[in-house]
Amino acid sequence: MKRQRENAIVFADPERCLGCHGCEMACAVAHSGTGLHQAALAGLTLRPRNRVVAAGGVMMPVQCRQCEDAPCAAACPTGAMLQESGQVGVREKNCVGCKVCVMVCPFGAISVKREGADHDNCRTNGGIARKCDLCASTGRDIPACVEACPTKALTLVDLEEYRQTLIEARAAELAQSLQHLKSRKARI
Repeated sequence: MKRQRENAIVFADPERCLGCHGCEMACAVAHSGTGLHQAALAGLTLRPRNRVVAAGGVMMPVQCRQCEDAPCAAACPTGAMLQESGQVGVREKNCVGCKVCVMVCPFGAISVKREGADHDNCRTNGGIARKCDLCASTGRDIPACVEACPTKALTLVDLEEYRQTLIEARAAELAQSLQHLKSRKARI
C-alpha cells in the first residue's frame, strides 16, 4: 500500500466538470480490485466512493473532504471512523452500519451499503461505511478519479500548498487595493 497523503483533498472545478460520471466509474473500478470487464463478467456491483451531483446549474463530484475535525469520526459510536495521518479512514471491522456518520457528514460524502452477495437469511443489511480514501487502499499515488477526468476538472490538492496560494492571492488583492487607494488620494 502506498503512503497516504497528509492534508490532501480532491478539488473539483465546477466550470470544467461535464457531469460525465467518469470519476465515479474510475473510483468504483479502482476499489473493486479488478478491471471493468472482469467485474462485469463476474457480476460484481461496482460502487463509487464519490458521486456527481447537479446543483445550482453546475455539475461536480462530491467526496470526502478529509475534515481536520471530522464530525463522522467524533460521532461514530464504535470507533469505525477515525482520523490518522491527516486522513479520515474507516476501520471496517468496527463498522456496524448504524449510519451516524452519514447523518453528521456536512458534505453527504459517506454511504453505508452492503458489498458483495446478498444473503436472504441475514437479519441486517450488512452495510459498511464507504467514503473517499484518496485511493490509498488501492495502492495508487494519484486517485483514480483525478486520472480519469477527461477535462482535468479534478485535481489532487495539498492543503498546505492551497492555503499558501490563497494567502498569495489575497496579498495581491490587498496590494492592488492599496494602489487604487493611493491613486484615488492623488486625484483628490
